Amino acid sequence: MKINHWVWIDTQAKMDEAKRDIANASIICVDTEYDSFRYFREVLCLIQIDAGGRTYLFDPLGKLDFPFLGTFFKDPAVLKIMHAGDNDIRLLKRDYGFEFKNIFDTHQAASILGCNHLSLSTLISQYLGMELTKDKKMQRSKWETRPLTEEQMHYAAEDTAHLTALYRRLESEIQIRGLKRKAARAFDKIAAVTWNEKTFNPQGCKGIKGYDSLSAQQRHHLLNLYRWRFEKAKKTNMARFRILPDQALLDAARAEASSLEMLRETNILSPEKIRLYGREIIEAMGGGRASEHDLR
Repeated sequence: MKINHWVWIDTQAKMDEAKRDIANASIICVDTEYDSFRYFREVLCLIQIDAGGRTYLFDPLGKLDFPFLGTFFKDPAVLKIMHAGDNDIRLLKRDYGFEFKNIFDTHQAASILGCNHLSLSTLISQYLGMELTKDKKMQRSKWETRPLTEEQMHYAAEDTAHLTALYRRLESEIQIRGLKRKAARAFDKIAAVTWNEKTFNPQGCKGIKGYDSLSAQQRHHLLNLYRWRFEKAKKTNMARFRILPDQALLDAARAEASSLEMLRETNILSPEKIRLYGREIIEAMGGGRASEHDLR
């Protein structure tokens, strides 16, 4: 079986074609690509919709709008097939206010049937007898960068290409085993999920390796740095580790530097990190304000 034909939606004519095709389908397969690795708040980068053997790739970062998708997502007469779709639904609700009715989640369905290994490639192999190789490096590629590569678009299209066939196998087994009501309740629960902003957990710093070796004062410093990094990540929408990794926070707390000069002498942070965050790190640990001169 070959990969479904895919279309990158970059013109209004292609958008109109996609709308007509989706409108004629009673079943559509839905997936997204988003970056939750590099950012504090996930960035939705791509929406894949398969309608009758053709996958349309919608660009959330492009200039074209596609509010019409919401009509199909909330239409109970149109079945939406997804795989582990809860995060996809959260982001689509957050960014577009879309509602979802009548979904079938292949990940949840397989779990209800007692499958132990629930990855899409494993289920496709088990139920369809096909080998689908999913490159984890591709999964974490920079989906927000434009233009996308041919390899990225091929990878994205594969995520919807086989969902209809997989659905038919799983749905049949669910019916045979009398699990239809249980599955329906689970699918309704997934359709109802909402996106929530990350909240600060002051206990989180206790899980950093080496925490137990710190003095009471150093633990206080670490908590302050941990809180500062969280707020910085939230404000800049940058993943926390990209600001400072846990080990750097721990080492800075242990060093108890009270000035930029002392912080530099520790060699814990690169000159670039000190330039960007040095003043705030010292302030977070209670060392007073650093001057602009010190940051040069």
